[in-house]
Amino acid sequence: MSDATAVRTAAAGVIDPELELALGVVGMIGDVAVAGSQATVTLALPIAAWPGADALQAAVTGAVEALDGIDAVEVGRRTMSEDERLNLRTTLRLLMSGEDDGHGHSHGGDEPRFLATSSTTRVLGISSGKGGVGKSSVTVNLAIALAQAGKRVGVLDADVYGFSIPKMLGPEHDPIILGDTVIPTAVHGVRCLSMGFFVPDEQPVIWRGPMLHKAIEQFVTEAWWGEPDFLLIDMPPGTGDVALTLSEVLPRVEIYVVTTPQPAAERVAQRSAWAARKMKLAVRGVIENMSWFVGDDGRRYELFGAGGGEQLAGQLGVPLLGQVPLVPALREGGDAGEPITVSDPASPASMAFAAVAEKIIAQGPARVYRQELKIG
Repeated sequence: MSDATAVRTAAAGVIDPELELALGVVGMIGDVAVAGSQATVTLALPIAAWPGADALQAAVTGAVEALDGIDAVEVGRRTMSEDERLNLRTTLRLLMSGEDDGHGHSHGGDEPRFLATSSTTRVLGISSGKGGVGKSSVTVNLAIALAQAGKRVGVLDADVYGFSIPKMLGPEHDPIILGDTVIPTAVHGVRCLSMGFFVPDEQPVIWRGPMLHKAIEQFVTEAWWGEPDFLLIDMPPGTGDVALTLSEVLPRVEIYVVTTPQPAAERVAQRSAWAARKMKLAVRGVIENMSWFVGDDGRRYELFGAGGGEQLAGQLGVPLLGQVPLVPALREGGDAGEPITVSDPASPASMAFAAVAEKIIAQGPARVYRQELKIG
């Protein structure tokens, strides 16, 4: 016969998809009662419109129903009190910054744990020398392809002036603010944070360098990213303030350069890659976008020329990781918030992104950061 303690333990072990943490860890289990064979559990949600609350309620019901002697389960909901939200925020900050010893003490530093040298998180900077090469589309679909390969993935839209990631991903809700901690939006298995969530789409961001630096630093250090396998950074075109900020805040970032086959685009992308190397950032590969278009007659048409990606990769001494065809559905999906890797995973473009994701995974990190892992 199960008692209230057993019921609480079962409910507390359910993982909340939004935070990817057990409900007991984040204090989301409220009152629990057992009367005969009937159990009652109350979920304490951080906000009334907590994403995935219905699925979470069903998961708790299933976990408790599996207990011996429980024939009926009633799961209710309430919103956390201010004190409970403060406790949740404190828990997340402890988990973000280092090891929690179980007594509310953190043994880490001020930086997020995923930035520590011992972390397995790989930070990928998706870069280009100029706009118009589809860098954001590549970022979104590559992130989803990595998630579809079973990886934990986040996307940080660092293109503060030209943010487009939210519209392309099509999330159903904005990031959640808990005091000074932001919980990035989760959609298609990818966490996402962008300036586009905080300003109207038509409003320009008119900032000088220090404000940009602070905003990006906050996006990195004050957001609940967990400890992802990959954090993709959609970098702005060019080699200005944001690139310098990222080199300081995320010194382990690996740069992947997006170009089109056009020679002029390749030359501009080369400058972006050389600038990254001047900032001591590892350039890991080239992704060629808009490589060709297949007409109704089945023929390939190289609308933007050919060979730019291969030439750039050769000049940089890095691999050409893939060529993504020019597909109308890729552009349409970006406009509609339905990425092609979700809406049509069997399309040539989606298969190209999946292949690039596999190669990036196989590459491994740019450097070995832990001394004990070096081969003597």
